[in-house]
Amino acid sequence: MTDPLIPGATIGILGGGQLGRMLAVAAARLGFRSHIFEPGANPPAADTAHALTTASYEDTAALTRFAQSVDVVTYEFENIPTAALDVIEAIVPIHPGREALRISQDRLTEKTFLQELGLNVAPFADIPDRAALDAALVRIGTPAILKTRRFGYDGKGQSRLQGPEDAERALRDMAGAPAILEGFVDFSHEVSVIAARNAAGDVACFDPGENVHRDGILHTTTVPATLSAGQRMDAVLLAAKILNALDYIGVMGVELFVTSGGLIVNEIAPRVHNSGHWTQNGCTVDQFEQHIRAVTGWPLGDGTRRTDVVMENLIGDDMDRVPALAREADTAIHLYGKAEVKPGRKMGHVNRVKR
Repeated sequence: MTDPLIPGATIGILGGGQLGRMLAVAAARLGFRSHIFEPGANPPAADTAHALTTASYEDTAALTRFAQSVDVVTYEFENIPTAALDVIEAIVPIHPGREALRISQDRLTEKTFLQELGLNVAPFADIPDRAALDAALVRIGTPAILKTRRFGYDGKGQSRLQGPEDAERALRDMAGAPAILEGFVDFSHEVSVIAARNAAGDVACFDPGENVHRDGILHTTTVPATLSAGQRMDAVLLAAKILNALDYIGVMGVELFVTSGGLIVNEIAPRVHNSGHWTQNGCTVDQFEQHIRAVTGWPLGDGTRRTDVVMENLIGDDMDRVPALAREADTAIHLYGKAEVKPGRKMGHVNRVKR
C-alpha cells in the first residue's frame, strides 16, 4: 500500500458531469486539487476544478499530459475506452481498478460475476441473435426486458417484452447492439447501498436508501429505507462482499430489489451514485468525500446517518421550481451548473432533511 496523498496533490477525474463536479468540491474541502478530462466543451465539473483538459479519449498525447499532471486518477462514469485507460495506467494509478470497470461495462459480464459470487440476480441470457432470444423466452418466460449489454443508462437501451410476439420489435430496438435478456423480478421496492473500501481493506457502508423511478430515471431516494434489520444487514454484507472480491478502492453503488425471497442484485456502479446524494446533508462525511478519501489513501470517514432525508432529482423543467424550493425550510438545493435545460436531463437535486 502506498503512502496517503497529502493536501496539495492533484486528483485526475475522467468525466466532467455533475458527479465529477461534486467530486471536485469534496476534493477541494480536503485540500486537494482536481483536473478534469472531458471531451465535451464547458462541462459542469470545470466550474469547481483546478484544471480542465478538453480532448477526445482517443487523443493519446492529451491523455499522457493529463496523466503526468496528476497523482491519482478516478472517474465519474463507466464507459471509458480501454485504450484510454491503458495510456493513463502506464503513468499513474487508477482507482477504482480496471477489473471493476471491465465487469460493470457489460451487463452480461456483470450478471455472471455476481452469480459466481453466490449472489441472487434476475434470470438472464446472452442474446446474440433471434434464435437465442426465442430460446431464452422459452426458458425465462415473459414479461422480460431486453437490454443492450453496454452503454445503457437511465432507462435507455431497453425494450420490454410482454410476450413472445414482442421479440422482433425488441430486437429492432437494440439496433444491432449485443443484448441480454433479463427475466421479470417480482419485487416490492428497490434499494441501494453506497459502499466504500480503501486500500487497507477497510469497508464502510452508508444506510440503504429506497429508490423510486419515473420514466426510467431516479426520482427520489428516501432514507431510512423500508427494510427489516435482517434485510439491512444482508444488503450491507453483500455490498461488502462485492467490494472485497474486486479488491476495490473507492465508492460503489449497489442497486437491489427487495423480494419475498430475499435481496436480488440489480446492478453495480463503480463510482459515486445518484442514489447516494442524500449523504450530502444526512451524514458528516458524504459519498463524494468518502470516495476522495478512499482513492487518496486516507482513512474512511464516518458515514453514519444523522437524520432522515428525501433526495429528489430535478429533471428538465423542474428547474422552474427552484425559486419556490429556495423558500422551503429544511431543503438543501444542489444545482449542477448546466447551461441548457432539456427534457430528461438531470439539472440538480434537493435534499429534504427531517429535524
